Amino acid sequence: MELGIELVPKEQKQIISRLMQFYLYDFTRYLELQVDREGLFPSYPGLEAYWNSGKNKFAYLFTVDGNVAGFALIDRLLRDPEGEFYMTEFFVMQRYRRSGVGTWAAHRLFDMFPGNWKVSQIRANTPARDFWHRVIGAYTGGDFQERFNSRQGNPSQYFSTLNTNRVKK
Repeated sequence: MELGIELVPKEQKQIISRLMQFYLYDFTRYLELQVDREGLFPSYPGLEAYWNSGKNKFAYLFTVDGNVAGFALIDRLLRDPEGEFYMTEFFVMQRYRRSGVGTWAAHRLFDMFPGNWKVSQIRANTPARDFWHRVIGAYTGGDFQERFNSRQGNPSQYFSTLNTNRVKK
């Protein structure tokens, strides 16, 4: 299995927009999302900023053997006490889940953006929370903190990639 990760250029931004439909579909388990009369979920708010904001937002595509496997949206947080980088969205196509693709992609992204990270989930999405506990725990040797948003109760994990003993590849 040949794994790839690439920054999505502006000319190919529609691929993230299209994959976002599958991502939003997954969230119908946890949120009251509805498709419109044409069968589409609403556009992801602020998606265009990933190609227009300079050096603060990044859209990555994951591939397996040259096939699209998922995506990640990462924000560089400026002067934020919660960290330097935020895993805004992370999605792996159903076909590639539980195959190691998500773990590999997350670890590669952590390697690419050294610093303090924040990763959040919707409170009801326990599979995502379990996934991030495993992924971040493996990456940091268990050295992360979890806090809950006081308003919504959503969990977030906080950690630094600078303190890991990982060999960077």
